[in-house]
Amino acid sequence: MSSEEVPVGLKIGERFFGLLIIIIGFIVFYFTYTSLSTLGSIVPYPGIFLFASVVLLVIGFLLIFSKSEE
Repeated sequence: MSSEEVPVGLKIGERFFGLLIIIIGFIVFYFTYTSLSTLGSIVPYPGIFLFASVVLLVIGFLLIFSKSEE
C-alpha cells in the first residue's frame, strides 16, 4: 500500500473506533468524577481512573482528527 490510496472502509473504521473510545473515556471520566463527592468513594484511587479516561479521550481525538496516508 505504498503508492495506493487507503481504502475508504479503513478511514471510516478508524473514525468510528475513535468515536467509540471517546464515548468510553467520557463515561469513565464522568462516573469517576461524580463518585469523588460521595463519602465512601466507589474507587479507592480515583486519580488512576481519571488519568486513564483522559488518555482514552486523547487517543480517540487523535484517531478522529488524524490524516491517513495517501
